[in-house]
Amino acid sequence: MQIIDSGILCRGQRGTPRALLTFPTAVALSDGSQIATYRTGSNKDCDDETVEFTRSSDGGRTWSEPWKPFENPTVNGLYGSLRVCYLTELAPGRLLASALWIDRATWPGRGLFNEETEGCLPMAVLLSDSDDSGNSWSPWRLVPMPAEIGPPSLTAPVLKLADGSLALSVETNKQYDDPSPWMQKVVFIHSLRDMPGPVNAVEGKFPEDAAWADPVVAGEDPSGRIFNWDLRCGVAPDGRIVTFSWTYDTVTTRYLNIHRRISADNGHTWTEAEDLGFADQAARPAMLADGRVLLPYVDRFGSRSIRARLAGAVDAPFDPATEVVIYSQEQGAAGQTDSTSELLSEMNLWTFGLPYAETLSDGTALVVYYAGDDETMNIYWARIDPGRA
Repeated sequence: MQIIDSGILCRGQRGTPRALLTFPTAVALSDGSQIATYRTGSNKDCDDETVEFTRSSDGGRTWSEPWKPFENPTVNGLYGSLRVCYLTELAPGRLLASALWIDRATWPGRGLFNEETEGCLPMAVLLSDSDDSGNSWSPWRLVPMPAEIGPPSLTAPVLKLADGSLALSVETNKQYDDPSPWMQKVVFIHSLRDMPGPVNAVEGKFPEDAAWADPVVAGEDPSGRIFNWDLRCGVAPDGRIVTFSWTYDTVTTRYLNIHRRISADNGHTWTEAEDLGFADQAARPAMLADGRVLLPYVDRFGSRSIRARLAGAVDAPFDPATEVVIYSQEQGAAGQTDSTSELLSEMNLWTFGLPYAETLSDGTALVVYYAGDDETMNIYWARIDPGRA
């Protein structure tokens, strides 16, 4: 496996609402083009954050001028910001955007996480459709969430499953002022029809899409000790779903190795979590056509780098001999924190991460990620040739 090309997808502009570019994603479309999305903001947690898109027609080597397809919406009359936007191609030319919206009105001026309670601001998952390969979009609609989910974190694009259904991967959170213990888990929410579409708006309310089933647990420690953060998901050619969790021990306040789970029944049941033997934050994997899995990951507290490994199948080991280094930060190793609250606060200080991989039509993988400093962060890309199976 080797990196065959790399570059800058988009540069941040210091001192502006576009200073820090983060949360990158990429989708390869059936027409051979690619669309990347990413978050812009004056800092890593701010009211002025929103999302931009850019397009490539040459496998990510060059990118168009960015554009903003969406204004930050109000949900049920409340102003909020768009944190991340994932794209899924449901059929040639038909895209489904899934976005995480953060309520900036209920607790004005507060950060995303409450350091005292470990709760977070109210959030929502929004959907929009495009029938012209992403050039125009329908109005946003709301995915209703059971109260037990709390503010929902969206951790992956909408997944197209082997049985024709769709699924959302959603992480649970506590309400902002809730002092009770955080019993974190991640769930799959399946569609009740194969392609959710717009519904009629109710006067005075944000329109809801009611086409989703009750949540199914996809990762949980019933004791509440182990958290499964940022679940990254992929669907293999044989229909199996694989997930990778950023695993955190609340007692030792340390990140554990990446853990993998597999589902052979479209996300309704899962294998036990498997320790993959390397740390710490997994990326969205590139699922190769021959069944192999290319997994970028962030080693934040060891080598301070972004790396990638290859596995022969969703349930195969990731061979250390295949590893490539995508990005490396020259500063010394970062220290761990003494509490979960401190850790949540320090997430805003990290200056590289969140890789996201997508398989291209030529069998290579496109990986996008952010890196920079406290004042400016850019979105970078790299193309990886996994070699032959």
